[in-house]
Amino acid sequence: MTRDKNQKASLPSKIKPFQTPKGVHDILPYDHEYYTYIKKVVRHRLRQAGFKRISTPIFEYTNVFARSIGDATDIVEKEMYTFEDKKGRNLTLKPEGTAGVVRAYIEHGMKQLPQPVELYYIEPHFRYDRPQKGRYRQFWQLGFEIIGELDAALDAQVILLANKINEDLGIEKLFDIQLNTIGSLEDRKSYIQALKDYYYDKERSLCEHCKVRLQKNPLRLLDCKNEDCMILAELAPKMTDYLSKESLEYYEDVKSYLNELDIPFTENPKLVRGLDYYSNTVFEFWDAKEGAQNAIGGGGRYDGLIEKMGGLPTPAVGYAAGIERIIAHMKREKVRVPHKDNIHVFVAQLGKEAKKKCLKLIDEMREYGIRTIGALGKGSMRQQLKLADKFNVPYTLILGITEVREGTIIIRNMEKGTQEIVKFDQVIDELISKIGEKNLDKYSPGELLY
Repeated sequence: MTRDKNQKASLPSKIKPFQTPKGVHDILPYDHEYYTYIKKVVRHRLRQAGFKRISTPIFEYTNVFARSIGDATDIVEKEMYTFEDKKGRNLTLKPEGTAGVVRAYIEHGMKQLPQPVELYYIEPHFRYDRPQKGRYRQFWQLGFEIIGELDAALDAQVILLANKINEDLGIEKLFDIQLNTIGSLEDRKSYIQALKDYYYDKERSLCEHCKVRLQKNPLRLLDCKNEDCMILAELAPKMTDYLSKESLEYYEDVKSYLNELDIPFTENPKLVRGLDYYSNTVFEFWDAKEGAQNAIGGGGRYDGLIEKMGGLPTPAVGYAAGIERIIAHMKREKVRVPHKDNIHVFVAQLGKEAKKKCLKLIDEMREYGIRTIGALGKGSMRQQLKLADKFNVPYTLILGITEVREGTIIIRNMEKGTQEIVKFDQVIDELISKIGEKNLDKYSPGELLY
């Protein structure tokens, strides 16, 4: 029998499956192993140093970022996801972490706590940026801040902690630490005027972005990646010639502390960072081969930000790094991530009575720390054993009608293909002896580290 043309035309069309929007991506189980490991490393290092975790909202009032980051920065001008709520208030998905932490420090009266206050975060952020390698529109950052004390030794400790985290992750040798000072706000006023004077009558040689930066944010002219702009920047006045004695002494102290800690660094007089709130010390971790194009993070001192945000004058220093970029470097170095996702035991059963007994057994094994999967569907024993192979488990428990009647269960060694019959009430002890106490995923809720 054949369909006529009208019948064929009336058939439903195939529905096109959805995909993620441009610039965002799913974090699949394999990659979650990296995220989990990085979070554990960060928490461990920062707890040792007395930091406490903070989480700020995914969105804030837009002015939190416009005032802190700077109206003339690329982030505020081009990259923020801003929207109005139902009452017409402007809100923005957070593009970076420091502004929200500072807002929280002021709002919750943390000035009354013992100073400095040490805080860290591991959270998603959002920027409408051009997607490319290691750069996404939704991305995760780790960051930490020391608020309430002005001391060059703290700047050095922040760089040390960031370097220790990279070391723990097996990637510290991939990066050069770029270091600079951009002086105080007063220092920069005279320097910015010197830059404007230098670039006067050179505007035709600047890229379109730098023509705007010259009027709004001249410091950003120094870190443009356009070839003509880089040549001009190389010949531009140097910040160090416009620094006060106090700023120069502070910078020398930072360098001396880093030398004492045996942390190598490269002085980079053109390093300015892309956010307006920085002052004095700035630093970044650049890819040793690709430079700034593949940097993983950076930070610096921001002593004027809290006052600018409505708080009392309070010094602060911090660091932030992109987790996706860290993972890309770990994969490049073939860093193996330890994890506890492998299943110890698959439970295969046949018949309703066997399934009933398996449900309680599976729960008990999990409580003992044996990672277990089983009691699935109505497949034949052969199908279930094939499934156990796919899960790559070392052991499979087999429980059928005979085993239920006799109060036994079969333990199958999947690698050797051998099996043994044990008493049902002794199977957990047998499995623990085979798996090993140290390999169990055991915990007490009260002992969990958050």
